[in-house]
Amino acid sequence: MTDHAAIAPSEARTLRSYIYDPKIRAIFFQILTLVIVVGVGWSIFDNTVANLARSGTASGYQFLKGRAGFDIGASLIEYSSDSTYGRAILVGFLNTILVAFFGIITATTIGFIIGIGRLSKNWLIAKLCTVYVEVFRNIPVLLIIFFWYKGVLSSLPQVRDSLKLPLGMVLNNRGLAFPRPVWGDTAWVIPPALVIAIVATFIVARWAKQRQMRTGQQFHTIWAAIGLIVGLPVLAFLAVGAPLTFDFPIAGRFNLSGGSVIAPEFVALYLALSFYTASFIAETIRAGIRAVAKGQSEAAAALGLQPSTTTRLVVVPQAMRVIIPPLTSQYLNLTKNSSLGIAVGFPELVATGGTTMNQTGQAIEVVSIWLVVYLSISITTSLFMNWFNAKMALVER
Repeated sequence: MTDHAAIAPSEARTLRSYIYDPKIRAIFFQILTLVIVVGVGWSIFDNTVANLARSGTASGYQFLKGRAGFDIGASLIEYSSDSTYGRAILVGFLNTILVAFFGIITATTIGFIIGIGRLSKNWLIAKLCTVYVEVFRNIPVLLIIFFWYKGVLSSLPQVRDSLKLPLGMVLNNRGLAFPRPVWGDTAWVIPPALVIAIVATFIVARWAKQRQMRTGQQFHTIWAAIGLIVGLPVLAFLAVGAPLTFDFPIAGRFNLSGGSVIAPEFVALYLALSFYTASFIAETIRAGIRAVAKGQSEAAAALGLQPSTTTRLVVVPQAMRVIIPPLTSQYLNLTKNSSLGIAVGFPELVATGGTTMNQTGQAIEVVSIWLVVYLSISITTSLFMNWFNAKMALVER
């Protein structure tokens, strides 16, 4: 009886049993899918290489070392028409990061204000915030870019009639010019001081959290952080003799000289992306706050907390669990929408890559660079937001 039971399973594994085994079927279909994907990919690659060879088009990325021969209006690094195509694309990449970074900060700030304002008991504030959301999220972002660029910024005066602003700033249709800082030789001590201040801020924040967990007493970390991050570099700056002068902009008859200029193309793209994305973030904030049980607010009120304190310390921290995942999508959308800057001539990644593609004919290589760059930005943003989401998650005891 025992021997028969031991050999029965092996005898029962027929071909039919393998076909109807869920694990084996799953492995089979995964292998089949992988073979199909690799086969299709290889077919596309082989046909592309054959077509390029038939048309006599050179392939590879050697063109990145060639002379670009075109100028770029806005650059964070040194660039001229004698620079390489690779450096031109790098300039576009940095401009994309710049507008995405400031756009995300501004859109998040406006979105939080509008989202909380929609839940206000003040009828006028709630309706104004509703109008903002309904207007901006139902208008194409490209139209908003043209509104700022053609409708607002292009109406600014000519250079000869520039508006004089406080602190030596000048505003005209060429953009906003402001004094350019010129640092002295001893200014190298300021960055290390800033790094030390940031590290000290993290240490203070960690100590404050442990102290609150142990004693229940709160410590205003924000003021300590501001004091460290601002105060320590300022002390280092003063200790080495304040090595800083300014190059002020001068408005001539036809052009500006001196200073630094924020181009209107950047301002139009930055404002459009910020206002457009803020309307979606506002709805995400509102939905996240609505997801918090009403009993939490009632319990806080029963303890005597003010409404503003309840929102800041009770409602918003719990709502962040719901807010952060869709917030990540909005950040990614803002970054990808920065490619619309090509419509107003802002030299972001797609604009500089497009010019490179037109001059070299290396369409596949340039498109592959775009794909890799945008995919890398998206993955990096997602990883950071996932880490932040894990930090904000409630820990059950």
